[in-house]
Amino acid sequence: MDPWRLLYLVPLAAFIAVAGYFTIGLQRDPRTLPSVLIDKPVPAFALPALVEGKPGLATADLAGEVMLVNVFASWCAPCKIEHPVLTRLAEAEKIPIHAINYKDKPEDARRWLAQLGDPYGRIGVDADGRASIEWGVYGVPETFIVDRQGRIRYRHVGPVMPRDVESTILPKIRELRR
Repeated sequence: MDPWRLLYLVPLAAFIAVAGYFTIGLQRDPRTLPSVLIDKPVPAFALPALVEGKPGLATADLAGEVMLVNVFASWCAPCKIEHPVLTRLAEAEKIPIHAINYKDKPEDARRWLAQLGDPYGRIGVDADGRASIEWGVYGVPETFIVDRQGRIRYRHVGPVMPRDVESTILPKIRELRR
C-alpha cells in the first residue's frame, strides 16, 4: 500500500476516535457525578455566620440528626429555582437544612434570603470557596444528606426539584432515620 494513502486515513481515524469519545460522554448524566466522600465523615471546616443572630457552620454542627447541607449563592439562577423546594422540605417535612454560601457577597446573600425566605438553621460563609472544594463541590447548587454520625450519605448535583425529593431525598432520609 502506498504510504501517501495511509496519510489520508489519519484524519478519518482521528474523527472516529473523537466521535466515540463524545458518544460515550454524552450518554452520562452530569447529575450523577461520583463523590469520594459518600459514606465518609464531612470534611473539617468552620465557616463564619452569614446572618446576624444565626450561627455559622462547622464540622461539629453536622452530627446528631439526619440533615441536608445545601451549597448556594445569590448569583446562582438554579439556586433560586430550588429554593421553594428546600423551604417546603424544611417547613412541611421538618428536615433540618444548613447551608454553605459559596463565593457570594454577604450583603447580596442576605438580601436574597430576605426576599425568598430563609429555610436554613445555620449558614456559613465560604467566601473563597475552600470549604466547598473540601466537600467536592463542582458548582452550585449542590445538596448533601448527612447522617447522625456526620457522614455524607448522598450528594445531589444541580437544583433539587420536587421529583428528586419524592424519588430520592425523602426515601434516603427516612431510611437513615430508622
